[in-house]
Amino acid sequence: MTYRVAMDIGGTFTDVVCYDEQSGAVLASKAPTTPGDLAEGVFAALGRVVDDPSLISFFVHGTTQGLNALLERKGARVLLLTGEGARDVYQIARGNRDRMFELRYRKPAPLVPRGDVMEAAGRLDWRGEELQPLDEQAVRRAAHRAKAEGFDAIAVTLLFSYVNPAHEIRAGEILRQELGDEVLVVLSHEVAREWREYERTSSAVLEAYTGPVVRRYLSRIEQRFAERGLAVPVHVMQSSGGLVNAGYAMRRPLQTLLSGPVGGTMGGVAAARLLGRDNAICVDMGGTSFDVSLVVNGRPDVSAEARIEGFPVLMPIVNLHTIGAGGGSIASTEAGALRVGPQSAGAVPGPACYGRGGTQPTVTDANVVLGRVDPAWFAGGLMRLDVEAAGTAVATLAETLDMDPLQLAEGICDVANAKMAQAIRTLTVEHGVEPREFALVAFGGAGAMHAVFIARELGIGEVVVPRFPGAFSAWGMLEADVRRDLTHPYFRPQDDLDGGDMAARLADLERDALAALDGQGVPSGRRRVEHAVDMRYEGQDYTLTIPLRDAAEPAAPGFLRAVAERYAEAHVSRYGHATPEAPVEFVMLRSTGFGTFPRTATAPPAGETHPPAVRDVIFDGRVHRTPVLRRSALDGEIEGPAIVVEETATTVIPPGCLAAVDANGFLIIKVTS
Repeated sequence: MTYRVAMDIGGTFTDVVCYDEQSGAVLASKAPTTPGDLAEGVFAALGRVVDDPSLISFFVHGTTQGLNALLERKGARVLLLTGEGARDVYQIARGNRDRMFELRYRKPAPLVPRGDVMEAAGRLDWRGEELQPLDEQAVRRAAHRAKAEGFDAIAVTLLFSYVNPAHEIRAGEILRQELGDEVLVVLSHEVAREWREYERTSSAVLEAYTGPVVRRYLSRIEQRFAERGLAVPVHVMQSSGGLVNAGYAMRRPLQTLLSGPVGGTMGGVAAARLLGRDNAICVDMGGTSFDVSLVVNGRPDVSAEARIEGFPVLMPIVNLHTIGAGGGSIASTEAGALRVGPQSAGAVPGPACYGRGGTQPTVTDANVVLGRVDPAWFAGGLMRLDVEAAGTAVATLAETLDMDPLQLAEGICDVANAKMAQAIRTLTVEHGVEPREFALVAFGGAGAMHAVFIARELGIGEVVVPRFPGAFSAWGMLEADVRRDLTHPYFRPQDDLDGGDMAARLADLERDALAALDGQGVPSGRRRVEHAVDMRYEGQDYTLTIPLRDAAEPAAPGFLRAVAERYAEAHVSRYGHATPEAPVEFVMLRSTGFGTFPRTATAPPAGETHPPAVRDVIFDGRVHRTPVLRRSALDGEIEGPAIVVEETATTVIPPGCLAAVDANGFLIIKVTS
């Protein structure tokens, strides 16, 4: 008997999913997250599904340690070492304004103050040829300052190191000789071997800022698991949607920045595959936030760069859009109108219905007042909700707005739903994507409660609620592949393209990617490599990533014409226009290695017999007698209105909608307008 286990460590709960490889059974559970020592919450959750860690054959988890350190500005103290004359690159940043009409707009405060930036002479030209040797004494002075002043990390960013990293490599050798393991040394070409000095510097600084926190956490988790008998490597979710073992994650901690939320996207990829759908919108609604991501043509929507807290980062990253809308979002008045969020009641005191001292009305309180939550069996019966406290909180705000409490409760939900629908439009409509062509996959503790209403706002006809929606991100991690991304700068106008040379460079990247997968313990029969090239029209600043059939394609006759046509099609899809007659140029080669593990079974458990209860629920201002059904007892087609409850979430099926459980255990809801 062996188990495949995944764990998602959130701010409030630690979710765990366990797949029994012998019986095919899937179990999900959770335990409160323990901020003082996250390992305690991890083992508490694990103990509810696996008695003996030595029986675990595969273990993966997502962590928000690095992201939390950034959000809370509790990262490491970083010393930045740049080339002579480039000291202010990080401070100047970019001149573009993210919010053009905000009169008091300020760029994000740099994570490294100007006084903590040092220079080292030495210069390469744009071809990577040395113009001036590296000043090794300047590097040693930086090491001495780091030791004397207690810096936690040093980020090294030298000009044109993405073409020739020799100076950075030598600087790293000196720093590690002088500092040992006491100070984390980050070299920009190892973080992001890509052009654009500010973006590469920002990426290196982010890794240095979050790295020590992530490394300490992963080291502790590995040690604690080993002490309890875990005999396999600990794997970690990357921001790209792929997995790596903890050893690599400790060397490249920036890759874990969005480790937790991305698990839900990979679950959406697996769900789309099982459902036979190409496109899906993944929505994760928890207590505080609402995360949106896309599955397009069966793949996660991944970009080669992103901005996190205003800082650019060069690495493959799943496109996630997050807003402050969750079950704990507080309803209030602003200029005589209703406002919902982004402030949240959190876990403590939480919504008024939790009975922990909260008095302000939240989205969860509104759902309780409307009868859309079973107060006696919330979270599988782990918590009994205080209906009277929820009613009092909503009625108090209703009196302020001179509204009926039930009308206000529906208004709170409507405002929240509109905000979440707009968040989806940000990733779809604003990028030329039609949401009506997608299924809506809803998960998180509150996602299935609001999914149909959000779908109606967007004209989406189908909502999918997976099994264990509250632990779906953890399940998604079991469905992810090991992933390693490699890049090689390749600046060539089309007239100078040597297809044979490009193919040779891609073959080198493929060999390195396969070797990296071997180092991750992936068997040879489960490895594959995909290739792409970043292109642009001559004179453009931005690029698009164009997939290639294989590493040898650039050497084939007609390659330039074919790839230019592909680029024009991608340009139309992304920007609505193209200039096919314009010359193109190549900027970057990308190769991604994937290692596939066996997929988990998803068949639903045997049906249980549990008589439904019936309660009054408000929909569109009217009272409807509504059955409350246990998900484990569902059978056949369900006609709305209905409330479906399970251990990790509640699903609301409004009047006029039809739902049924498919062969994989997904609850499929057909949405009517």
